[in-house]
Amino acid sequence: MAPGTPTCGPFGESNGYTSASGQTVNGTRQVFGSNFGSVDWLSTIANANYNALQLSVRHSGKRLELQAGYTYGKSLDNSSSIAEQLNPLNYRATYAPSAFDLKHNFVISYRYEIPFERLFGSGSGLATGWTLSGITRLGAGFPVTFTNASDNSLLGTQPDGVNGFGVDLPNLKAGPLDLNHDPRHGLPYFNTSLYSLQPLGETGTAARRLFYGPGMQNFDASLAKSVRLGENRYLQLRLEAFNVLNHTQFFGPASVNGEITSSAFGQVVGAAPPRLMQAAIKVSF
Repeated sequence: MAPGTPTCGPFGESNGYTSASGQTVNGTRQVFGSNFGSVDWLSTIANANYNALQLSVRHSGKRLELQAGYTYGKSLDNSSSIAEQLNPLNYRATYAPSAFDLKHNFVISYRYEIPFERLFGSGSGLATGWTLSGITRLGAGFPVTFTNASDNSLLGTQPDGVNGFGVDLPNLKAGPLDLNHDPRHGLPYFNTSLYSLQPLGETGTAARRLFYGPGMQNFDASLAKSVRLGENRYLQLRLEAFNVLNHTQFFGPASVNGEITSSAFGQVVGAAPPRLMQAAIKVSF
């Protein structure tokens, strides 16, 4: 706290200060003063709830095995992990979608025996033993988590390792979010002008999580050829591909731009791996 000013800066709540008039101020945590350390108070005040619609379909045929599942869900809580601290002045202010909330999730897995023998005849060894299998996942994105490590609230609840996020949140003003669902051009994922640091002594008006990041559209597949070498011996050749369509799947911006004081605020700078392919030979005996 500079001489003559009435308040101290962030993270200095427990320090002692001397004003221009010579008055000694033992921190801003009155009436206890700088000799007061901390008191632990445990209380069961948080809650969480989850509701979902779950559908599944399974088919087993002569050549095709298929299983598909879809979940439409909603998870809400005050804190999704020990890393998130609750606002001690108003714990309801942190109630928001869970960090792991996934609105839509569709997964289908399949295995199909390709009938090449119908084209080349069952007598051809090259025509038999072919299978196509894979897993396809279409899902919504995870919520974008906002944090603010400025301690403008003067509560002193800065991140300390285990508690990865402080209590402070940014201020949010009314306006369109303008979500950018295709951030290939490098523009921010959302309208960053709506967010700002809150004034000293306030915890911030923004919700911990308000909107969702990019979703997922992933296709993994495998083509295999089995060759019988004897009564109990088989040789299998496999060609596997992950992210077959080489579709760019961006990570949500929470990990890099949830911190409002970060230079990367609003940017999406990470993505899942591109198409990966591998070949394998397996001998069973």
